[in-house]
Amino acid sequence: MLHVPKHRIPEREMLAQTAYQIVKDEVMLDGNARFNLATFVTTWMDDEADRLYAATFDKNMIDKDEYPQTAEIEARCVRMLADLWHAPAAADSTGTSTTGSSEGCMLSGLALKRRWQHARRHAGQSTDRPNIVMGANVQVVWEKFANYWEVEPRYVPLEGDVFHLTPDRLLEHVDENTIGVVAVLGSTMDGTYEPVEEICAALDDYEARSGVSVPVHVDAASGGFVAPFVQPDLVWDFRLPRVVSIQSSGHKFGLVYPGVGWVLWRDAEHLPEDLVFHVNYLGGDMPTFALNFSRPGAQVVLQYFQFLRLGLEGFRLVQQSCQDVALHVARTVEALPQFRLISDGRDLPVVTFSMSPDVTRYDVFDVSRKLRESGWLVPAYTMPPNREDLAVLRVVVRNGFSHDMAGRFLRDLQAAVDWLAGLGAPMPREQQPSGFHH
Repeated sequence: MLHVPKHRIPEREMLAQTAYQIVKDEVMLDGNARFNLATFVTTWMDDEADRLYAATFDKNMIDKDEYPQTAEIEARCVRMLADLWHAPAAADSTGTSTTGSSEGCMLSGLALKRRWQHARRHAGQSTDRPNIVMGANVQVVWEKFANYWEVEPRYVPLEGDVFHLTPDRLLEHVDENTIGVVAVLGSTMDGTYEPVEEICAALDDYEARSGVSVPVHVDAASGGFVAPFVQPDLVWDFRLPRVVSIQSSGHKFGLVYPGVGWVLWRDAEHLPEDLVFHVNYLGGDMPTFALNFSRPGAQVVLQYFQFLRLGLEGFRLVQQSCQDVALHVARTVEALPQFRLISDGRDLPVVTFSMSPDVTRYDVFDVSRKLRESGWLVPAYTMPPNREDLAVLRVVVRNGFSHDMAGRFLRDLQAAVDWLAGLGAPMPREQQPSGFHH
């Protein structure tokens, strides 16, 4: 019987076929990615994309001297996104690929801090106490940014049934030490868009009264690849002069396998030159602004493939189909007496719902566990501070989650609550998650 090492590298080699089968058998124990309604990350691409991935996974994105055409493809993607997001001079756009939105957030946050420091020093003022303002619903990366780079995070708390940042609660948190405001286009909590245009207008008014100009970064991790196609008239991007940077995940609604994100600046002025490093030991002079050095180029190639494969019309059809399925799921859930609909998929194709107040024998955590028995991964969690009393289920509709799959899911959801309601006693109450953490 073959012993499979789990804690130490084995003494001897084995056949490649043997190692392959061992590892393949291990990963088969993972859940079915197509049934994962928790993740925003792409789980399916065309067969041609799979072949292209296999043909390019050896490319190192950082080595632009060795892989100049991959570097050119990256630059094309940046220009295409600059055009999509209405940058003032898309042909001369400033941006880079990243390993995902989290790195893009870090880079944009660093640029905000450095520009604030330069302006303060030029004015002969202190740079000791920078802060960044955002809703309490932001993704954990923003807490990481504030912690790693010593910026005070100012979280605007949630109130009532609004689960994201709004301009009426913003200005009391802003001052001369604010390096920027983060506006989220597609909250991970409920899929809703923050009103970027209204947030910018509030900051315009603040500048008119105080003389302090506060820039806005748009965290469009998901919405950056949805709003331009499904809500093209929504003004959220570089059409707003106060928006200085945008980041988005190519591996979410950009429809690429995990490992690629994008961050763009309004123009070169908003990316301080002292944050860009130049290296030549790989061949030619290579400017680089990234937290990672060596990183895969295959996903960048796949992003370009998707731009060519789908075009504007294809992206619109894919994202509209996702939203249509989300609206169908929302309407069906809303009609079920056991649930209360929280968000209906009209922004991101994301549906969130809680239990109705009269359901007391089980909760969303019980429903989530019961759905797992049918293969569905549906997260249950409590909302951020000030609304931790509210626990919800969230369904993310991605490319590949068809109307037929939605129908199966909804049948399994109905079966789950029927089973829970039919128990002879309430479900035992085990300790549930304490609440949302950034």
